Amino acid sequence: MGDSKEAGTEAPPAGTAARGGLSLLSQGESEEPSAQGSALFLGGNEVKSRAVVKYSSAPPRTAFARLQEKTDLKLPPANWLRESAKLGPAGTTILGNSRKSKPFSSFGMAYDFIDSVGNDVDVVSDSENIKKLLKIPYSKSHVSMAVHRIGRTLLLDELDIQELFMRSSQTGDWTWLKEFYQRLIDQKWQRKKKSKEHWYQKAILSKFLYYSINGDGAAQPVPSAAEQQESSSADQTNDSDGASWPAPFEMPSSVSEDPSASSQGGEPLEPSYIVGHVASAPKEQNLTTLFNDGENSQGLKNDFARNILWTFEDIHMLVGSNMPIFGGGRYPAVSLRLRDNNKPINVLTGIDYWLDNLICNVPELVMCFHVNGIVQKYEMIKTEEIPNLENSNFSTKVIKDIAQNILSFLKSNCTKEGHTYWLFKASGSDIVKLYDLTTLCEETEDKYQNPFTMPVAILLYKVACNMMMKKNQNKKHYGTVRTLLLNCVKLLDKSRHPQIIASANYMLSELFQLDEPKKEESSESPLNENSDESYSEEEEEMPDSDENGSYSTCSDPSDDNKAVAIIKSVGELSVPEKYKSIHQIRPSCAFPVCHDTEERCRLVLSYVLEGLKSVDSSIKKESDLPAADPNTPIPLKYEDESTRGGPEGLEKQMALFLDKMGSLQKGNYSSQSGMIPGSWQHKMKLQLILKSSKAYYVLSDAAMSLQKYGRALRYIKLALQSHDTYCCLCTNMLSEVLLFLSQYLTLCGDIQLMLAQNANNRAAHLEEFNYQTKEDQEILHSLHRESSCQGFAWATDLSTDLESQLSVSCKCYEAANEILQFSDLKSQNPEQYIQVLKRMGNIRNEIGVFYMNQAAALQSERVVSKTVSTAEQQLWKKSFSCFEKGIHNFESIDDATNAALLLCNTGRLMRICAQAHCGAGDEFKREFSPEEGLYYNKAVDYYLKALRSLGTRDTHPAVWDSVNWELSTTYFTMATLQQDYAPLSRKAQEQIEKEVSEAMMKSLKYCDVDLVSARQPLCQYRAATIHHRLASMYHSCLRNQVGDEHLRKQHRLLADLHYSKAAKLFQLPRDAPCELLRVQLERVAFAEFQMTSQNSNIGKLKTLSGALDIMVRTKHAFQLIRKELVEEFDQSKSEETPPAADSSPSLNREEVIKLLGIFESRLSFLLLQSIKLLSSTKKKTSSNLEEDVLLKTNKQIYSQLLRATANKNASLRERIDVLVHLLDQLARGGGGGGGGGALQ
Repeated sequence: MGDSKEAGTEAPPAGTAARGGLSLLSQGESEEPSAQGSALFLGGNEVKSRAVVKYSSAPPRTAFARLQEKTDLKLPPANWLRESAKLGPAGTTILGNSRKSKPFSSFGMAYDFIDSVGNDVDVVSDSENIKKLLKIPYSKSHVSMAVHRIGRTLLLDELDIQELFMRSSQTGDWTWLKEFYQRLIDQKWQRKKKSKEHWYQKAILSKFLYYSINGDGAAQPVPSAAEQQESSSADQTNDSDGASWPAPFEMPSSVSEDPSASSQGGEPLEPSYIVGHVASAPKEQNLTTLFNDGENSQGLKNDFARNILWTFEDIHMLVGSNMPIFGGGRYPAVSLRLRDNNKPINVLTGIDYWLDNLICNVPELVMCFHVNGIVQKYEMIKTEEIPNLENSNFSTKVIKDIAQNILSFLKSNCTKEGHTYWLFKASGSDIVKLYDLTTLCEETEDKYQNPFTMPVAILLYKVACNMMMKKNQNKKHYGTVRTLLLNCVKLLDKSRHPQIIASANYMLSELFQLDEPKKEESSESPLNENSDESYSEEEEEMPDSDENGSYSTCSDPSDDNKAVAIIKSVGELSVPEKYKSIHQIRPSCAFPVCHDTEERCRLVLSYVLEGLKSVDSSIKKESDLPAADPNTPIPLKYEDESTRGGPEGLEKQMALFLDKMGSLQKGNYSSQSGMIPGSWQHKMKLQLILKSSKAYYVLSDAAMSLQKYGRALRYIKLALQSHDTYCCLCTNMLSEVLLFLSQYLTLCGDIQLMLAQNANNRAAHLEEFNYQTKEDQEILHSLHRESSCQGFAWATDLSTDLESQLSVSCKCYEAANEILQFSDLKSQNPEQYIQVLKRMGNIRNEIGVFYMNQAAALQSERVVSKTVSTAEQQLWKKSFSCFEKGIHNFESIDDATNAALLLCNTGRLMRICAQAHCGAGDEFKREFSPEEGLYYNKAVDYYLKALRSLGTRDTHPAVWDSVNWELSTTYFTMATLQQDYAPLSRKAQEQIEKEVSEAMMKSLKYCDVDLVSARQPLCQYRAATIHHRLASMYHSCLRNQVGDEHLRKQHRLLADLHYSKAAKLFQLPRDAPCELLRVQLERVAFAEFQMTSQNSNIGKLKTLSGALDIMVRTKHAFQLIRKELVEEFDQSKSEETPPAADSSPSLNREEVIKLLGIFESRLSFLLLQSIKLLSSTKKKTSSNLEEDVLLKTNKQIYSQLLRATANKNASLRERIDVLVHLLDQLARGGGGGGGGGALQ
């Protein structure tokens, strides 16, 4: 139609705009300004009617010419059968020409007003069909209509059985329906041939209407007899034209062959691509290719003069009408009727006139009465008065009830979308039957004989497309959209309509949101809110009956068990609300709830596979398998080790990959199946392949989160194979697709890393990796038609070699990073870029640690060789290179914490290098080498860099503390080695002591003993050890030093200070009694050494008193040792093992015995010296009571000690008990400070 449509707007009828609309409301009431409507109040029974003209091709209304009395209508007017500007392009059809409505008229309207179908409108039909249905209880004539359901909308079309049977006898089509009809339905019924009177009345009406518009009296030449004959014969040909009943629809060959047929689709990734590609909004021309062998011949064109949205009570109808409407002057809108004065108006005619005026919103009816073609008079009747005319009385309330009952009956029984139902009432019969022709047709050899199949499928498809395009209500209607598309696919023959099937399957796959795997639950909640609008395509037919049992499926007089439902008497339709109990659409399953991601993705892949099959089947080839490309080598089963596994082979494959990525930017195209770029097959396959790659990616991500790494690798391999095929087919690579590829490779890198870290479960991962479903194999087969799918083989192999897996993971991240460099993707997707760089830094850290551990293993195995091997050095270099690159990655994204961790690991590598150089000399002659010093200093530098990277502890306290500990350890190790293996051949003793002291103090600086953490006991032990070592060093210096008294004094003070700090710190941990004992013994030795240089007895006594006081303070260490011995004894007793069993690892029994022996001897020595000095002092000076008591106590303790040490059979625990007892006595006797009992 070339007419402009005002689809979706509520427009007034042509010619009324200036009047502000037509109203039939009572005076004083105003009408809604946005639409035209009427509310009629008839005989106390209110019938609500409202009509909105959605589209009109009728010319502006003209006033009708009132004919003079005695005008002879048998004579043709001058303008008869001539086109006129007042009539518009529709011409004679508007003026009641005998041309009948087409069998697909409702589809033409549905295509034009696709927004209304399936949702807002209950019925779409020709007004003649509506009138025929509403007259069923009053009329004895037959009714034969095809009913189709689309969503909640019913499409009604006339089904001319006689014409079908005429066609059947000529072509052999529809024989199954003819046989069915003859077998089950009254065979005597035949349509009466139209009489001469019928044609006479038609001609009179036509001439009357032409007279009525020719009011200006302009003379027009009367057509010649030849012209009249030609027009008349053409008119009759139209009436009986067999083309109005089409053959079963054939897909035009150009759709599957001609690549330009649907080339208007847009970029491959455009969201509305598929919707616009095959069928879109009414004004788009893409659909024409599907009907280019006769959209008009099939009646798919909307050729009504006007389309009206008519609301009758609660029923919303889209109605097509050709009724001529006149206006202007005194009569703003009237319908014009010609009546024979000798024949009174009957009920059927009255209902006809009333409904026509209601539907077209016409307030008045003008009737012209004639006798034998001679005009007698005119009569004006208001629309609301028509039901009360003489001989034509009828109740509008009854008409309303009939309408509601018929709609309820049809909606309750026409439940299967896509099925053709046949509503049939034989002439003179009271029984109305409903058959499912689709089910009957499927029982024949060719189920595609039903000519309604294709228009219904296309309409289902268009309604689904339209709903998909409405972004704001997508999810609300997903259940309906899915049902529409599944029914569309079910109706179509795969071999005849591959394009629509492929497109429908793609849209089905688009209903599932793959890009929101984490929002699965929330995304599904709105999908189930439309149970009143959608129903399942798999719903089984249920026996329908209302509470009164007014119709049934098998209880009619002729035992017609083929009928879906039967109205046993048309009188039932007049009973108010007879079928109201089943008026509502039954609720059913809406959009399927996918309980997990895998289920959702599997559904998507099943639709993708069906789409791919449709596309592949439409590509004509001699063989299913593509011919070999002479430029592509055939991949064999074996592989050269040099091309895989190792990093060297990976480098080559990466270079090839990057080269390919570069060529994609230039738009290279290399399909093996011979698809033409730009064809619908090419565009559709691109979309389907991209969808499959996304689905496999989501599956892989889900498997990854479940720690099913073998399965995850299989899915990401399929995703990358899909993407590789996409790359081969794509002529213009979009940045969004490149971003997908970057994500796929990132996930692949994650999976390879996890496989490397979970090597102990390799057999299970391998089994999962090798498993493949039939669906996956078929999708892969479709991919192989276009490409070898080997572009990413380097990334998706499951290797058994740890180094190879780590290298592959690294290469995946590098490839993902390279892709982000293309088309400036990194600036458009900064989050993705940061994630990739983080992963690159992490994998380089992993590889660096791997090489570092290998080097450490080689070092531990090296026993005989005293020089560092080349292999070790190579591993150091590799490890260092990885750490360096990783640090650069993290620094480039300002990730200070991770950069610090890698700097820390580099420091550890330097320490391993230093350790490798320590075994170069003989153990007895060994000295701290310059190489060791160099690497330890490098390690220190890296640790300090790590601290600078963090800045403050607040950045990341755990990492900060870890770096501090490692730095303290490095200084401590360096100082210890210098102290234990002093490089005296290269440095002076004083220089070494200075360096040791500095290193120890730095180690102490980074060892925080006050910070409460899990590492606090270690820090305390380390600090105590440092103080102990420093004290020992200064003690040693004091022993060996001669001369400089100032220096000696300084060393003495330092030694004393560090000993006291060491003793204090060793008392904090509960697991270091031996260390505490050793420190105290060294302090005693230091006191003894000082005593040797003293001359006066008083000085010596003072020193001895200090030494004995230190001895008393060792009681804490003995108590700890005793406690451990008791616990050890209790444990061995509970395990029923001999008490003399070896001690637990926490207590070194041999060391305890050794230290105990030294302690006993030193205590004995000190007591003896004390006794001697006190005795000599007593002789020289006057008696001192305090000294007497001390002397007596010391003698007693000394005596007991000698007896205890003489007892060689005493156990370790008994010896300790004795010592604790003696130390208690010494504490009480020596300083008066009371203590607890010795044996506790």
